[in-house]
Amino acid sequence: MTIRLVVKAGEHDRRQCPVTAVVPSAGLVAERLALTPEGQKTAVPCQIEAGGDSLRVSWIVDGLAARREAAYLLAEGEPAVGRGVELREAEAGRIDVLLNGKLFTAFHFGGNWARPFLHPVVGPFGEPMTRAYPVLADVPGESQDHPHHKSFWVAWGEVNGTDNWSENPKGHARQVVRKLETPVSGPVFGRIACSLDWVSETGVKQLEEDREICFHNLSAACRAVDLRVTFRATAGEVRFGDTKEGGICSIRVASSMDASGKGTIVNSYGGTNEAETWGKRAHWCDYYGPVAGDTVGIAILDHPRNFRYPTYWHVRNYGLMTANPFGLSHFLGDKSVDGTHVLPAGGELTFRYRVLFHAGTTVAADVAGRFHDYVNPPAVAIG
Repeated sequence: MTIRLVVKAGEHDRRQCPVTAVVPSAGLVAERLALTPEGQKTAVPCQIEAGGDSLRVSWIVDGLAARREAAYLLAEGEPAVGRGVELREAEAGRIDVLLNGKLFTAFHFGGNWARPFLHPVVGPFGEPMTRAYPVLADVPGESQDHPHHKSFWVAWGEVNGTDNWSENPKGHARQVVRKLETPVSGPVFGRIACSLDWVSETGVKQLEEDREICFHNLSAACRAVDLRVTFRATAGEVRFGDTKEGGICSIRVASSMDASGKGTIVNSYGGTNEAETWGKRAHWCDYYGPVAGDTVGIAILDHPRNFRYPTYWHVRNYGLMTANPFGLSHFLGDKSVDGTHVLPAGGELTFRYRVLFHAGTTVAADVAGRFHDYVNPPAVAIG
């Protein structure tokens, strides 16, 4: 049996674009299937997950012009080979993420840390793009402020009155990994999924979180990580307080990229650097600058289904960039405005982001086009 899948680019050029199709299983065995561009003999890497009477097929569209189509045939055959994304437990509390055999990042979740984070994040030219401090304390030229800014993380500074953002030596809230699912490796993507308890400085549970991090096997020129965070009010209502001290998706860039030096911040409206981007709403924000002589950037893309989309940004010239949907009184400079959000007992709240680690400037990396890959992906039809 052969299933024909037609990718329709829509209104935007697509390059290195992740796509997914759900097809009927119809007795097909995922491990025996290959995905081949119609008219060609060589299969492309694809990843197939079985679920009930359907198969979820994922692959990367390397290049497709706007308003064009490309057909693929899914059938029994020899799958494409390649190392893709490999997730390995390097030590207790750490999972390494390798892209085509080389370290991309590592997920740190051990109890010695206040909350989980990804570090380092290796960029297109083989150098870390996020600040090493405080995980590594002696990197020449790095700033050593805000020790709670650990590379790439999730946190909030006022949860039921507790501080799950900073790391005050006198006491602070924590995120404790309660369950870690078996990491997924594959030719197209890798995935880490875990459940966490957010607890006060005295260990009282405030909420539960499900976190999923998906690493796409794109070219080195632009690596993509999808983050999904779901908060669950399982211990009573949850009050996300109005504060600028927090970010559901948080990045601290390498110090050489700081906009206080040779770096640049750009948002989706063309706002530039802190004066034009801090506290402003935007569909995405990009932070680029030099690392070891090459220009690289990190972009956080907001998703239309997120609360208060487009989000507000807590982004600073000194290297911090976070998506912050709750700190309205600070961003608007109006104490009569309260951005607090109360999640009722038993309620859920989900946030989704795509983070790009790219070569070049915002324009050179086509961050605006990559945003459409995320929020307006190509349609896939069967037949």
